[in-house]
Amino acid sequence: MFLRNRGIVNYRYCTVIILRSVVVALALLSILAGCGGSSGGGNASPPAPPATPLALFAGNLNGLGTVDGIGTAARFTFPQGVTSDGAGNLYVADTYNNTIRKITPAGVVSTLAGSAGVAGSADGIGTAARFDHPYSVAADSAGNVYVADTFNYTIRKITPAGQVSTLAGSAGAYGSADGMGAAASFAAPGSVATDGAGNVYVADTNNNAIRKITPAGVVGTLVVAATFNSPKGVATDSAGNVYVADLNFTIRKIAPGGVVSTLAGSAGFTGSADGTGTAASFNYPTSVATDTAGNVYVADARNNTIRKITPAGVVSTLAGSAGVAGSADGIGSAAGFDFPTGVATDSAGNVYVADTYNNAIRKITFRGGVSTLAGAAEAAGSADGVGPAASFLQPEGLATDSAGNVYVADTWNDMIRKITPAGMVSTIAGSPRYDGSNDGSGAAARFFNPIGIAIDNTGTLYVADAVNSTVRKITPAGMVSTLAGSARVTGSADGSGAAARFNTPYGVAIDGAGNAYVADTYNNTIRVITPAGVVSTLAGSAGVVGSADGTGAAASFNGPSGVATDGVGNVYVSDMYNNTIRKITSAGVVSTFAGSAGAGGSTDGIGAAASFSLPFGLATDAVGNVYVVDMGDSTIRKITPAGAVSTIAGVPGQIGFNPGPLPGVLDQQPRGIAIGGNSLYVAMGNGVAVIHLTPSTP
Repeated sequence: MFLRNRGIVNYRYCTVIILRSVVVALALLSILAGCGGSSGGGNASPPAPPATPLALFAGNLNGLGTVDGIGTAARFTFPQGVTSDGAGNLYVADTYNNTIRKITPAGVVSTLAGSAGVAGSADGIGTAARFDHPYSVAADSAGNVYVADTFNYTIRKITPAGQVSTLAGSAGAYGSADGMGAAASFAAPGSVATDGAGNVYVADTNNNAIRKITPAGVVGTLVVAATFNSPKGVATDSAGNVYVADLNFTIRKIAPGGVVSTLAGSAGFTGSADGTGTAASFNYPTSVATDTAGNVYVADARNNTIRKITPAGVVSTLAGSAGVAGSADGIGSAAGFDFPTGVATDSAGNVYVADTYNNAIRKITFRGGVSTLAGAAEAAGSADGVGPAASFLQPEGLATDSAGNVYVADTWNDMIRKITPAGMVSTIAGSPRYDGSNDGSGAAARFFNPIGIAIDNTGTLYVADAVNSTVRKITPAGMVSTLAGSARVTGSADGSGAAARFNTPYGVAIDGAGNAYVADTYNNTIRVITPAGVVSTLAGSAGVVGSADGTGAAASFNGPSGVATDGVGNVYVSDMYNNTIRKITSAGVVSTFAGSAGAGGSTDGIGAAASFSLPFGLATDAVGNVYVVDMGDSTIRKITPAGAVSTIAGVPGQIGFNPGPLPGVLDQQPRGIAIGGNSLYVAMGNGVAVIHLTPSTP
């Protein structure tokens, strides 16, 4: 479930996760650590500490976040709905932040209701209210804002004073019942719209229906004779028509008498053709809006375009270029969008777009000029360069050497990168987004979603090449070979070299004797590879999911993702779906070091009293502390040898990189971690951050 879909990049639609990465450890005496790194030989000094405790080291971490502010200084997390009111304010369904945001005509972004990163269904004022993945917003002439609170299966109302109430439906009650208020039920409502009479219309996506809520709160089904296919968007015009973005790849129209017709597109046919009526085509239209002249605007998400339909049914492309994802401002096809899912208009003829994967709100003037009104796109890419001039594409794993270099498994670029202490990024092996399994030198080699990376005291790198289900080896000269496993052949067999089998390994670590430990994630086992390439199973049993402590095959895991070693022969494992950190002695005895299986959370404490949320990357230091990337909470945790867990960076539930004093705020779902000197390096978003540790760090 962590691996990328090579067609559409849909990881951002996953509520809890998607793919990223792994770990490290650096110690005195060249002790190596896993799923992100270790020390090479020598006694070179580590890089100088950054100017602030939490800083950007390389790449670009713009994009996701929860920050209020002006224009591009603000941050959103996959916003999906936008609407305007008569005063020129915009309201945004900031879906993955679980908040409703407001943008004034001057571009000032604030949080109107909800609390970032906290899902729930509570009514209340402002930040006391809770939402669960709100997908759409609509405003009425009195200044009220209506919300399709999708995962709560309810329609919410926010007054101009910020008072949130539940207009219809009951949180958690999935259904299709008509009725009054809480007696009604919805199935993942995806969109809302209002009309001049105070009615609210709902695209009830999973019920394949359009619902109507009267000003008195009575819910009915608008049309029962016609059929829809997961309608995502709904809008009204001044003549009483209702327009629907139907996932039949069509735009439908419901006349005041209830007659349904297809305004544009042809059911079941995808494309990007402009034209009249059924001659036009769409690809995943998700939202519609109307203007005072009777035109309909469509967020054509998978085409990355905004389309316009005249009252006569003539479809044209207003902005963006079909099939080309981007974030550029410009006129018409020169502008770029990345999976736009929300669209709205104002009385002046401007069109506003919730540009979801760019985490931005865009504005299109009546002349077709596109600008970024608020938020900022992530800068992803494969460029080498210094610091923020370099770019990555969802890096996962990190490792360090004793000279202060950081090695990066640049997962979605299918490359292995190197960052010098001065922040200079170069590519060691692989070619950007050319997946494969070829051995060879430098750019001639191929990887497929490399996640874990570690280094030994000779400078040799080891890579958990996840989709290839192999463990690769890179010499200091850049020569790539396959140490164990056979490309794209999954299994759980022990054996030597290509005779061994793995199933999507995420993590790798090296000990002082040159043994490689592998988190064989989909097998739910921990494997060990000797320097001669002989593979055996250290702990767990292939295909057995559980949380049992015990020796060897008697123990069980649930999605082990990261591994790290210490100087006395212990192996530590981030047991991701158990929300625990496990410890394996040199004798193969597995125990639960911290956390409690099945008890997710962010609580600090000792041993089982602590809780984690999808722990991923691990690293160990020379004195036996274990550092954990707590992916689900976007935090970095520290576990002392006595099992005391503390949070040293990040705030649970908050995302959007905020450098400076600790704890700071980390980018969404950090993955990999490595230790170099007195610094922690963290892979997150499309960059690498550095955390400077001091004696006062918890």
